Amino acid sequence: MTREVVILVAEDDAGHARLIEKNLTRAGLSNRVERFENGQELLDFLFGRGAGRRRVADTPYLLLLDIRMPKIDGIEVLRQIKQDPELRKLPVSMLTTTDDPRDVEVCHRLGCSHYLVKPVDYEKFAEAIKQLGLFITLVQVPEINGQS
Repeated sequence: MTREVVILVAEDDAGHARLIEKNLTRAGLSNRVERFENGQELLDFLFGRGAGRRRVADTPYLLLLDIRMPKIDGIEVLRQIKQDPELRKLPVSMLTTTDDPRDVEVCHRLGCSHYLVKPVDYEKFAEAIKQLGLFITLVQVPEINGQS
């Protein structure tokens, strides 16, 4: 039996995070969303470190990852995820305001699935997230087994 994909949102801007969740719902997704405010919090969840939340084995996850975050930035988070034999299967969509071609190149070289630039305009951003939500409904995501 296929388990529902849990969407991980690593976004330090609370307004952007609410907009992402709201428009994923508008796109028809009812998936559980877990939000992380910084890269360290996300890595602790994924790698099972510390006393906070931890990922659940045999659960499919999909990550929407911002680059500019406190503590550990999104590029370093992506690097650590893609170096892990189990976590490297995790689909990672970079969702960021950064359109620097060097960042785009680095993220793709490290193994991101997609690189999406957040439009500055509210309506365009909302529409982009809604389109992403429609895309997510079609994506097949592998389960991530065990703790790293």
